[in-house]
Amino acid sequence: MGILVLCDTDGGAPRKSAYELLGKAKALGLGPVTALVLGSADVSSLGGYGADAVLHYDNAVLGTYSTGAVVKALANAIAATGAQYVLASANQVARDAFPRLSARIGAGYAVECTDLRSEGGKLVGRRPVYAGKALVDVATNSAVGLYSVRPNSFPIGASTGASAPVTVSDGGVSAADVDVKVVQTLAPEGKEVDLTEADRIVSGGRSLKSKEGFDSVVRPLAAAVHATPGASRAAVDAGYAHHGDQVGQTGKVVNPSLYIALGISGAIQHLAGMRTSRVIVAVNKDADAPIFQYATYGIVGDLFEYAPLLQKEFEKALS
Repeated sequence: MGILVLCDTDGGAPRKSAYELLGKAKALGLGPVTALVLGSADVSSLGGYGADAVLHYDNAVLGTYSTGAVVKALANAIAATGAQYVLASANQVARDAFPRLSARIGAGYAVECTDLRSEGGKLVGRRPVYAGKALVDVATNSAVGLYSVRPNSFPIGASTGASAPVTVSDGGVSAADVDVKVVQTLAPEGKEVDLTEADRIVSGGRSLKSKEGFDSVVRPLAAAVHATPGASRAAVDAGYAHHGDQVGQTGKVVNPSLYIALGISGAIQHLAGMRTSRVIVAVNKDADAPIFQYATYGIVGDLFEYAPLLQKEFEKALS
């Protein structure tokens, strides 16, 4: 019984999404919460955010993602803890490993949830469907249920300072379980928060006209808002930004508290990646742009005129 939370780490420390999921798992009241950490990391803080116990598979094999090794480690962790539910951030790890884990152990899988609740002693997730046009409630009736959750879906409370007992093992995996070989890992060039975990995002579209336009408008505004820069697929295809900056159905799905869209019309593929943002601000010269149907605040005008004005006001407010 209970909930197993796969805690993502970065640079040997838990990511924000790990604390978010642990706090929510604890609040659900569906039994003990076990934090699962793969690879070398500092796990001392996890008890303060809701973990009743920590299962640390400190194995060099798990230090770099490999589908076969991670799926085996997850299956072993479920067997070791007897967890009824497994939560993970809806990132590339869950998208790759959870479908295989689901098939291996016969577990139901609720994908890309934006809310979780306990109902009649069962875990119920709420997730967007049809590119965010509707929301559905999902529950699993298998012995184990897998739930991936979009980052920024829940607030993170302050640490209680509590500690949790830590069990360290190799996770029952070895080099024989590794199905790919990583020959090089490149660190991101920028220092911005990853789009999938960013609380604020400023995105630009093809209307920025050039990479220079993108860099001179989107990035300064993002810096003023303490946000991460993003881009539409059209802007990425035109070479204004890297693919890692792309928001949308074929890019990254984001869920920030603030999303500023500059010169983005709001095609359904882009909306699918950001429609669940809490506050959407759109700047576009086309008053009929679809983005205005979903924007909390809309400015019909030239982004080259209004973005610098927004930048100045944010700099005053947030300096």
